[in-house]
Amino acid sequence: MNPIKRISDEKLFAVLRMSEAEKTKDVINAITDGGINIVEIVIDTPDMVKVIEDISKKDTKPLIMAGGIITQRQAQIAINAGVDVIVSPVFQMNLVRLCKSQRIPLIMTATTPNEAYSAWKARTQLIKISPAHPMGGAEYIEDILRPMKFINIIAAGSIKIDDIPSYLKAGAKAVGIGRALYKDADFNEITRRSKLAKSKTE
Repeated sequence: MNPIKRISDEKLFAVLRMSEAEKTKDVINAITDGGINIVEIVIDTPDMVKVIEDISKKDTKPLIMAGGIITQRQAQIAINAGVDVIVSPVFQMNLVRLCKSQRIPLIMTATTPNEAYSAWKARTQLIKISPAHPMGGAEYIEDILRPMKFINIIAAGSIKIDDIPSYLKAGAKAVGIGRALYKDADFNEITRRSKLAKSKTE
């Protein structure tokens, strides 16, 4: 299935910003055990590239998005590691050209309606609004979409599990949940929270 369609169909993805490779893999296993099958790994260290490489070799694996990508070099490293989608926190035409040439989906991040429109003009199929909660939450998503219903938005950034339905109702195609899934939690608790989050999309 096309990664962009899969994100829209599943309506939920986990966002991991971690530093230890083995712990990250264990957290991903706990999250997928809870029914979340799309994970954005923010690449802050080479260890996270290794995580992507290891997961991409599995027969059964979640869809992996590489987050925090700003440069073409970072994007190419992630692509070589086997990532399914590139996620950039900025609007960057060089990334548009690279991902188009590599035939890999690119999700660009916006915080304002003008940035979201510019990303759409660059033919970005999904535009990530982040940080969604500090910008006004689900109401902000609704405000952006009111005059621009043609834009496909996903929302992330300090979103709580209980708020997932409100974002989807506001028009977001999918919602990203970060620390609310794994902060101060053992693996069983992460799985429990993931199941709860997944249930909020139904």
